[in-house]
Amino acid sequence: MHYIAPRWLPGGNLQTIYPSTFIAKPPVHFRRERWNTPDDDFIDVDFVDGQPGQPLVVLFHGLEGSSDSHYCRALMAAVAARGWTGVVPHFRGCSGEINLAPRFYHSGDSSELDWILRRLVTHRATIGAGKFYATGVSLGANALLRWLGESQHQAEFIDAACAVSAPLDLAGGGAALAHGFNRIYSHVFLRTMRPKCLVKLDQFPGLFSRDALLQARDLYTFDNIVTAPLHGYRNTEDYWDRASAKHILHDITVPTLVLNAKNDPFLPPQYLPESAAACVKLEYPDEGGHVGFPTGAPPGELGWLPQRMLHFLEGK
Repeated sequence: MHYIAPRWLPGGNLQTIYPSTFIAKPPVHFRRERWNTPDDDFIDVDFVDGQPGQPLVVLFHGLEGSSDSHYCRALMAAVAARGWTGVVPHFRGCSGEINLAPRFYHSGDSSELDWILRRLVTHRATIGAGKFYATGVSLGANALLRWLGESQHQAEFIDAACAVSAPLDLAGGGAALAHGFNRIYSHVFLRTMRPKCLVKLDQFPGLFSRDALLQARDLYTFDNIVTAPLHGYRNTEDYWDRASAKHILHDITVPTLVLNAKNDPFLPPQYLPESAAACVKLEYPDEGGHVGFPTGAPPGELGWLPQRMLHFLEGK
């Protein structure tokens, strides 16, 4: 399934922004459950209930995403159309209600994914689902790859995985988002992360510097103030290095598709790894943007990406 971008949407930025903003998202009926976490917090998990014996697909969303993100709705609509079970766990603070613990989520959150996936094994057995597929987008894709690589053979209760537009080299991606037009993406992320952090400071006064947070204008500074110290990293450099999925692609033992467009503004092509484990397929189309991959005549369609993901999963 070779991706060909529409002529009327040239360039990585248009292929990123237009699908997420202007293409209609398909309707999906979700059923929500609230799960208590091992550290006395909670996450909200949205389900598409499928037929017994059919596969279960879990999707980990990107930075500040949710089950309402265009890529979640597109994949879950395709899953529902097949009669499969779909699951979108929300990272902490992303379901519309702030979480309770003095932490959020991050690109290397493999331990968070581990308990979610293992709980889904029980759910899969309860509903009599078939194969178990794990997918992730952007930050969620990087975290999924980290979990796969760190878990190695212990991850093999997953039948296959897909990681789309993962920031495989967080430092390279962070540098790309700090310059020129790309700064708009950092602005969009900070516009929602900053208010959450102010609520978190009301919950836990002194957790980090309020003044420094309000002055942060890029992800490097934000991660230095909030993400790194709240999640066990020394600073942004330590976080961006240790959480990058590029380090563990050779350790993965589950059949995995790594799909990144070469014109993704979040990760320039020079940072795309050239090799991985034999079971990992590195697929780098020339175009597609960041979690974009639009097709068709105006106003465009979102169907190529979920079909590519499901085609790969079904073949494993």
